[in-house]
Amino acid sequence: MGERTIIPFGPQHPVLPEPLHLDLILEDEKVVGAVPSIGFVHRGLEKLVEKRDFHEMMYVIERVCGICSFIHGQGYVQTIEGIFGLEIPDRAKFLRTIWAELSRVHSHLLWLGLMADAYGFESLFMHCWRVREKVLDIFEETTGGRVIFSVCKVGGVWKDIDNETLKRIVEVLNVVEQESKALTDVFIKDFTVQKRTRGVGVLSYQDAIDVGAVGPTLRGSGVAMDLRKLGYAAYGELNFEPIVEKDGDCYARTIVRVRELYQSIDLIRQCVSKIPDGEIEVKVKGNPKGEYVSRLEQPRGQVVYYGRANGTKYLERFRVRTPTFANIPALLKMLPGADLADVPLLALTIDPCISCTER
Repeated sequence: MGERTIIPFGPQHPVLPEPLHLDLILEDEKVVGAVPSIGFVHRGLEKLVEKRDFHEMMYVIERVCGICSFIHGQGYVQTIEGIFGLEIPDRAKFLRTIWAELSRVHSHLLWLGLMADAYGFESLFMHCWRVREKVLDIFEETTGGRVIFSVCKVGGVWKDIDNETLKRIVEVLNVVEQESKALTDVFIKDFTVQKRTRGVGVLSYQDAIDVGAVGPTLRGSGVAMDLRKLGYAAYGELNFEPIVEKDGDCYARTIVRVRELYQSIDLIRQCVSKIPDGEIEVKVKGNPKGEYVSRLEQPRGQVVYYGRANGTKYLERFRVRTPTFANIPALLKMLPGADLADVPLLALTIDPCISCTER
């Protein structure tokens, strides 16, 4: 056994988009262990349920994370609707699904750009984000926002999208799909990318289950678990299967996200072809009383919402379990045996969001 040293990685690092902090235990250039430090950006958002009524809290919850803001809002309102026992209109379910899948497209394109930047492929990074701009333009047209959308409400959605606009969205996504193929081919076929990612940071099938990994991190290890198959919102009306890769390394987690990018575009096409006409909300009367747990599939993985209400306009308790919080133990499992130079790529392959984790 060589001499061991401990070096800090993060919270500021040229590769990291998030203030992740790890104390890395090294033998020469090999990682033999890692200790995470959490709490740099803790904001106490869950405590605000005592001061913001259950309608206002939707806007707070959207700010748990910018990239996943829509699905955070969707998860929150589904929790409150579950307490009320509300069934929202079918059109609202499809609209939520369209916006959720647009969120997945823009999140995965953003992540691919960050991975390209980590490899040193600066122009590929810029092109990934250039294509992503088309998705943000769709958000801006249909919701008025590019990061925070505020279109979910308890009982449905605030805004409708007319059928002509929906058809135009599909046309834009056809262009996004075509332009993305040239970019994703680099991640799939490039020698440098494969050299940096194949066999690196392997998380086995059993380890992924044991540490409770979620999302592409879990599916990259061969576990076919995708909460969209529960059928919430309009997913029960759509045809798709979880995207799975079996190798469990950085390359497998990359390929899962590449394939999910195209799957999301296909799901939006299905939604546009099947969306019914009708109302987009139901009226909500009174205050919630009871408790409910809601689970959804964010771009980064499973997110769990818990709400408890006592019949007043303020919730008694609210809790969010975010995917990065679940995937940090998986990261700690991947790191031992990796080279120090591979740590930034390994950290990025779980798509960390410290804003989500610390809330």
